[in-house]
Parts: sequence; structure tokens; C-alpha cells
Amino acid sequence: MAAKLISLQVGLPRIVTRDAQEISTGIFKTPVDGRLRMRELNLDGDRQADLSAHGGQNKAVYAYPSEHYPFWKKELPEMDFPWGALGENLTTSGLLESAVCIGDRFRIGTAEVVVTQPRLPCFKLNLKFDRDDMVKRFTASHFSGFYLRVLREGDVGAGDEIIPVHRDENRVSVLDALRLHLRESDSRELRNRALQVEYLSPSWRKEFSEQI
Repeated sequence: MAAKLISLQVGLPRIVTRDAQEISTGIFKTPVDGRLRMRELNLDGDRQADLSAHGGQNKAVYAYPSEHYPFWKKELPEMDFPWGALGENLTTSGLLESAVCIGDRFRIGTAEVVVTQPRLPCFKLNLKFDRDDMVKRFTASHFSGFYLRVLREGDVGAGDEIIPVHRDENRVSVLDALRLHLRESDSRELRNRALQVEYLSPSWRKEFSEQI
């Protein structure tokens, strides 16, 4: 079955108060009807609050598999989980972290994207869910989703097929990369393959180089 874009979300930074602190965050995303332009640094109508940790070419768009939503609804039955609840721009079907590889390229609508890294959530995920353990739960689940770099700008919308354009020959899955980061894998061969991936995010390339 073809991979598909289930839902498309954007959001502008907003101020949230927690523990008497005001924090700006762009993690709150709302589903969009119709089509949007996917640009080099984000989708139209979407912005990141802290550009030192979010955004940029290698984290322009965040995709998350819809297949993980039943897990979260079971884990946290008291919470609402509309599409975009995990802060993703693209809610997908048919693209799991164990099968999608860093460097894989896809066409969505008239845009072309490439996978650059898994997501490592910051404290703002705790903020969004108003609980102190959400980052820990998210990381432990290994349901990280993945970031995309936009190689060709274009228009995208819910319902679009996500069509493979190129499979990276090194075959380092998003899950493989996450396990290397978490030190759950110590495979030198896997790490060396990861370093061969042209589109691996520079920060992850630096980390894997230092591990060697």
C-alpha cells in the first residue's frame, strides 16, 4: 500500500506560562484544509520559536507516523490526540522509522524531500502535554518520527501520496540512527555507514564521528 500524507499541520510560536515562566514555543500545530507551499525552511504558515534548536534546512519539516497514535492513546488515555498532537507538520501512513532510512528521498505533491535525522524532543513536549515525563516517554517509545529537508519546493496537501524517489544505498534506518544516539547499538559498521549518508544532519554526523 502506498505511503500517504494523512494530515498537514502548521503553527506560529505562542507564549505559554509554566512554573511562573513565560516560554515561546511553536510546538502547537493545527490541521490545515487545502494545500500549502513547502519551502526550504518550513511550510507556509509555520514557524519555529527557538531557531538554535529547531528549524533550519535540515529540520525544515517534521513527519510523524499515524500508526503510533493508538499507542499514545493507550499510554495516556486522559489526553486528547488529534493529528498534530506530537508537534508534527506531516502525519503520515506507511512510513515507519524501522523502514525509512536517512537519505531516502520522497515526492509529496510537487515538493521533494529527504530524510535527515530522527527527532529528539526538547522540554517543550513536556510543556505541551503539561507533564514532566513526556520527553522520557517519547524517547523510550522509539517512535521518534523524522525530520525532512526540502530539496524542491512545492505544494502539498492531506491525501497526497508520498512517493519514493531514491533509496539511500547505505540503508541506515531512522531507528538505527536513534539507537546509535542512545548507545543502544555500538556497531562500528553501522556508524560508518551512517557517516556515508550524504544528507545526514551535520549535528548527527559530528556526534557519530566523535563516537568513533
